[in-house]
Amino acid sequence: MNATLKPILAAPLKKGDTIGIIAPAGPVRNEGDFAAGLKILSELGFKTRYQSNILRHHDYLAGTDQERLAELHELWRDPEVKAILAVRGGYGCLRLLPDLDFALIRQQPKMLIGFSDLTVLLLAIQQKTGLITFHGPMLTTLPRSDRDSQEAFIQLLTGRSAPEIKTKGLEILKGGQARGRLLPGNLTSLVHLLGTPWEPDWKDTILVLEDIGEAPYRIDRLLTHLWAAGRLEQIAGLILGDFEQCGEREAIWQRTLELLAHRPIPIWANFPCGHGSRNQILPVGVEAQLDSSTGRLVFPQPLTQ
Repeated sequence: MNATLKPILAAPLKKGDTIGIIAPAGPVRNEGDFAAGLKILSELGFKTRYQSNILRHHDYLAGTDQERLAELHELWRDPEVKAILAVRGGYGCLRLLPDLDFALIRQQPKMLIGFSDLTVLLLAIQQKTGLITFHGPMLTTLPRSDRDSQEAFIQLLTGRSAPEIKTKGLEILKGGQARGRLLPGNLTSLVHLLGTPWEPDWKDTILVLEDIGEAPYRIDRLLTHLWAAGRLEQIAGLILGDFEQCGEREAIWQRTLELLAHRPIPIWANFPCGHGSRNQILPVGVEAQLDSSTGRLVFPQPLTQ
């Protein structure tokens, strides 16, 4: 996330447009989820395009680095492909960044959607090109997303996204207001970007965090790492999403409050973002306003062209 670059907005999709499907990280684990995701996109009126060997395995990766990078570049270069949707996360996107063609991405802006390990791609591309990317459901998680998350996904694709998000069950841990660029991502993946050329600019951001399958002490260590590295000193606000299989969520909330006790910034929790069924699609790098008095996350500017 680079505050000095002018934001680049991708064009919204219309029925009949083609969505490119990529597997830049881990391999497909459930072919049924893969088929179900394709069915949803087809029923919405979209075509899909992907490589015939997209179900490939290379140990814990969906192919070699060269195969996964070539797949991404080929679909991004294809003028008929109007958006790029990841199959799933896992691990592997960090290995692609040194050879990623940022010039190609800047010259041919498209929507890029994913989460989990895709965090590193979303943030690196936004940081290096200015393209607004999207943290949200992937092909194999879309069928398991709840109705609100699916509807928000569809509205975003077609350029009809709401200018604000107000959700049920939101917990206001610390009140207040904030304005800044939205920085949503997987906690583990974000920490792994520290000190790299692709680390985002944290200054005056509204940070949104989620994770899955990390022991409570690991979540504590990751949050403490962000604090010790001085990154939590720079943010304007913090939103905690879902922490699936990470222990008691209240313990995570409490540790966050301890780390930020000295900072008068708003902190929200139980926001619908993460590996569960609640996964609201969020823009990466746009200006957002956080208002604790109303529980609304507002986007003053358009998210697509």
